[in-house]
Amino acid sequence: MVRKARSVRQDRLWNLTVPVSVESEEAVTEILFELFGLRPSVYHNAETHVSTAHLYLPNKPGASELHGLTQALKRVRRAGLALPAQPITVKSIRQEDWAESWKRHFKPLLIQRRLLIRPSWIRKSAPKKCAVVVLDPGLSFGTGQHPTTRFCLEQLVAHRNPTLSQAFLDVGAGSGILAISAAKLGYTPVHAVELDPQAVRIAVLNARKNRVAKSVSIICKDLARFRPRFSYDLICANLIFDLLIETRRKLVGFLNPGGHLVIAGILRSQMTRVIRAFSESGAKTISRRAEAEWESAVLIRRV
Repeated sequence: MVRKARSVRQDRLWNLTVPVSVESEEAVTEILFELFGLRPSVYHNAETHVSTAHLYLPNKPGASELHGLTQALKRVRRAGLALPAQPITVKSIRQEDWAESWKRHFKPLLIQRRLLIRPSWIRKSAPKKCAVVVLDPGLSFGTGQHPTTRFCLEQLVAHRNPTLSQAFLDVGAGSGILAISAAKLGYTPVHAVELDPQAVRIAVLNARKNRVAKSVSIICKDLARFRPRFSYDLICANLIFDLLIETRRKLVGFLNPGGHLVIAGILRSQMTRVIRAFSESGAKTISRRAEAEWESAVLIRRV
């Protein structure tokens, strides 16, 4: 028996919203990806301090999918991760309403007057000699405005020496914002590693739109199987705690002596353990910064 495919209304989307906490955000993101094949965008309301994960789907989620989601969230709670008691919501929205909502959330981001990240619908003028990255949000990927991503962008600018050829590696490319920014700033070569094929497709598309596709190599591969032919002057690893610990020796080994490693996406309560693990692997911490529940750091490979 062949199941008849559900028809898709091209003028509407379904917004699936799941309340999350900082500590459960990664777990919920992976659950949604496993169930729907898309990674959500996570919003944090600065006034209410409530965080929510959003998926925008072409079809209304079925009863079995929602049941599976409910059961998975129960397992998250049983594992001891905090999860708000607010209910899951499913709402039908028009495509144009979704687009306008993104426009309200996504504002230009200027980094030290040397790098401007802006959406295509805002024609903000850039300072002289400022690199410009045009990045529009997609249905399942954010815009790079999370505090840990901003920290990585700031380090890209801070460590760029225009008189040198500097190699850059982005681990966990996502939308490609870091790799594209690195190419615009003059890093070469620029490599990015990403496990999610959909993220790779979007990152490649964004690189083409920014006319740096020939300057950026975006590889769909597990970091454990990645074997670069040379080492890097700067590496950004915006990864979860467990993955950072697991790959710490590999990341440090990818660095040139004296090269810098930026680690981000870490809860403040986890950073001390991360720093200790990297120190035992040959890296020295030279700076740290916390914002809200998140903390990021810059490390240098000991010579």
